[in-house]
Amino acid sequence: MRVHLGCDHAGLELKSHLTGWLVDHGYEPVDHGPFVYDAVDDYPVFCLRAAEGVVADRAAGLDSLGVVIGGSGNGEQIAANKVKGIRAALAWSEETAALAREHNDAWVVAVGGRMHTLDELTRLVEVFLGTPFPGDERHVRRIGQMASYESTGELPPLPASAQAVTAPAPDDA
Repeated sequence: MRVHLGCDHAGLELKSHLTGWLVDHGYEPVDHGPFVYDAVDDYPVFCLRAAEGVVADRAAGLDSLGVVIGGSGNGEQIAANKVKGIRAALAWSEETAALAREHNDAWVVAVGGRMHTLDELTRLVEVFLGTPFPGDERHVRRIGQMASYESTGELPPLPASAQAVTAPAPDDA
């Protein structure tokens, strides 16, 4: 599996560590930068490219996921989600890393380099990459609703449970 990586200065150390870890575990890392420390670099420059790499690979039929890293992971997740077709999830626990794949078929995981130890962050990425999307009907349906909205801008119809309930009219006796 190919894994696209992008980060900012706060994720540079982790990205360097992950590149080696990925190779050691049979993955093919694709590093979109940065490659040197710059305290004022801009994460969108790198995270957008990582997310675009995942989309391009998948369009070509390749098995590919992405990892974006920052101080908190929040901005990096937001940037990755701007790429059409990407579902990026912020992981802060093993459970959220697994659920991102199991329930959302997320293709990119965002992690916060200042929020966890190096070992914890590596484990979050390991869980994310190792968790398959089982394709349960309810999750496929929900992903389809988001994809449809992304391409058409039309909101999905409200279910019956969300329809306004009107009180019965009082008897006119």
